[in-house]
Amino acid sequence: MENINAIITQAHEAYRLYKNLHKNEIADFLEAIGQSGKEAENDLVETAMEETHLAKPRLQGELQRTVNQTKFFAEMVRNGSWVNVIIDTADNNRQPPKPDLRQMQIPLGVVGVFGASNFPFAYSVAGGDTISALAAGCPVVYKLNPGHPETSKKVAEIMTKVITTLGLPTATFAMLEGQDYETGAQLVSHPLIKAIGFTGSFKGGKALYDTAAKRNEPIPFYAEMGSVNPVFILPQMLNQKSAELAEALLISNQASLGQFCTNPGVILSELSADQKSFEDHFRTLIQKSSSGKMLANNIAQNYTKGIEALKQLGANDVGQGMGDEGELFGMPEMLTISADASLKNPELLHEVFGPGSLHVAAQNKEELIKVAANLEGQLTATIWGTDEDMKDYKELLDILIEKAGRLIFNGVPTGVEVTPAMVHGGPFPATTDSRSTSVGTTAIYRFTRPVCLQNFPDHLLPEALQHDNPLKIIRSVNGSYTDSNG
Repeated sequence: MENINAIITQAHEAYRLYKNLHKNEIADFLEAIGQSGKEAENDLVETAMEETHLAKPRLQGELQRTVNQTKFFAEMVRNGSWVNVIIDTADNNRQPPKPDLRQMQIPLGVVGVFGASNFPFAYSVAGGDTISALAAGCPVVYKLNPGHPETSKKVAEIMTKVITTLGLPTATFAMLEGQDYETGAQLVSHPLIKAIGFTGSFKGGKALYDTAAKRNEPIPFYAEMGSVNPVFILPQMLNQKSAELAEALLISNQASLGQFCTNPGVILSELSADQKSFEDHFRTLIQKSSSGKMLANNIAQNYTKGIEALKQLGANDVGQGMGDEGELFGMPEMLTISADASLKNPELLHEVFGPGSLHVAAQNKEELIKVAANLEGQLTATIWGTDEDMKDYKELLDILIEKAGRLIFNGVPTGVEVTPAMVHGGPFPATTDSRSTSVGTTAIYRFTRPVCLQNFPDHLLPEALQHDNPLKIIRSVNGSYTDSNG
């Protein structure tokens, strides 16, 4: 039995040292994690293939993304601009005198991280939550994911070895190996944990969020909990490209057996001959698709139960893939429902994680927009349309901006680019905090807070706030802003 209190207490002691490391030391640490992971690629990928049943090319690509992510954050840390320095200069001639005020971001403290079962590298031990927290100056206590325990242990060993080699505080990273809910609840509840990053199911995320809400000291809890990622296909686009759209969306929907959090699970359009043609193309492609082993037994079972639940609620099963069935296997499915039925029973538009899709047919534009207005919060929403379509459906765009963290125009939602502009988040229940993202540079701000230092002499200021620091924004006494870089 792990001594969770001792592990978290040691991480807190490490925090006092780690947060004060020079930015180049933290950047070197992040780069070394990525480089060491790349050097162990063959072993890590083989282990992950055995545990997750994901294909080798998919896992190789994911590992490379993870390596690139460490470099991405290391570059940002080394640059130093992420601390968002803001300086209000003093004005001693004003009455009363105006003080010198200097603001920057600082780390919150020890962060607890729960990784995803569907991304054994990019959203796991050394994934985005962990790396962005470490980049901010926060030690991490990671809760092992039961979907890939051996892969997790090997990555954790790599990180521990890097910490030892670089002479960093030993408890800068630690992993809890308990796989039960109680281990996670203890992590979330511990008073020295100052923030949580979670990727997983709505049920698991909401339960831990509720546990965190009972703490004496509130903490930020960032949970990404899933999404149906609705795709709206507008009339003119449907008329021009029904077959192409069916193929593109089928490929996106079936990628990794639908086990992406951005899987386009609900496809919406208006009844017409073009809509019927699209569904026929999609059905033909589904019937040629093959079943496969899903990540774990419980995920496969939940997928099968979810599809059956949709059928019980009135969805029509119009197309099924081929191949093996049974334990661990997920069968591609195409279901249809009317927009009116989905409005009467919103449960039809809840996520079913796996290689299934629900096609919703509206009687007209007004009904399509009504379905959009009744959607829950989403990670993504997609619109396929021509310029003329977009003129006619501006109201739809306005609604979807309120519903999702990322909107895609004439594309597919799968494939989350790691860039400064990316938002991988969205309104509840997609996440517990729509103001945040778990991907991209701004992910770091989940684990920081602003602090203001007033009238400090230069020698007592952090390097970022000192007078000769080039990476700052100076606000003059009259309220205008200047960038010191010109």
